[in-house]
Amino acid sequence: MIRMALDGNPSVKRLEFDLENRRLTVLHFGELESIKASIDALNFGAELITTQAYSGNIAAEASTADKKLLWTVLIINFCVFAIEIIAGLIANSMGLVADSLDELADALVYALSIYAIMGTAIIKRRIARSSGVLQLALSLWGFIEVARRFFGDEPVPDFIVMIALSLIALSGNAASLYFLKKSASQEVHIKATQIFTSNDVFVNIGVIISAVLVAVLHSKIPDLIIGAIVFAIVLRGAIQIFRISK
Repeated sequence: MIRMALDGNPSVKRLEFDLENRRLTVLHFGELESIKASIDALNFGAELITTQAYSGNIAAEASTADKKLLWTVLIINFCVFAIEIIAGLIANSMGLVADSLDELADALVYALSIYAIMGTAIIKRRIARSSGVLQLALSLWGFIEVARRFFGDEPVPDFIVMIALSLIALSGNAASLYFLKKSASQEVHIKATQIFTSNDVFVNIGVIISAVLVAVLHSKIPDLIIGAIVFAIVLRGAIQIFRISK
């Protein structure tokens, strides 16, 4: 989001992110106020720490290895999405459907990460807006479907399919996390992808727990609750993407 906010500012030459300490170093030529205004518009609570002269060399940020890695996790996420959404519809599980759409949302974010290191400003904003529209539509449909199933006479989801598919999704995310951790890259798009994938692992575990509760309670409620939570995550991502793609 920060990369895209500063895209097109000719004075910005390089961005160095320290995610752990929530610090950003901007290498630039003048125009400090316009840079600060662009970051402030994101409402991240950013504060200027210091500004000083820089005498080092500005190296290129894009990496072929990074792009290949992002394409790998993107494909894994999309495949998990395709398998999970079909199984979720068959098993009548909103948890699986929501988890599959979360995988799709992450795949879109990974696509944005690829373009963040190689695309033009116009292409990045078009893709961001399109992915935001898709995520918004999916999350709103999800909330409507959760409400319909809550008040309707829907059968109890197949908890066996829920557990089996969640384990498959968990394996896919674990594989993605393995590839990401194996990378020696310290670039922000790789670190951010690690965070997204780690979050997916927790979502998978959440669906498994809800499946166990469905089996024990013989109720659809745990499945609907986890579905609503994941749809809320997807909606939040859509809102953030819309904010930056203006």
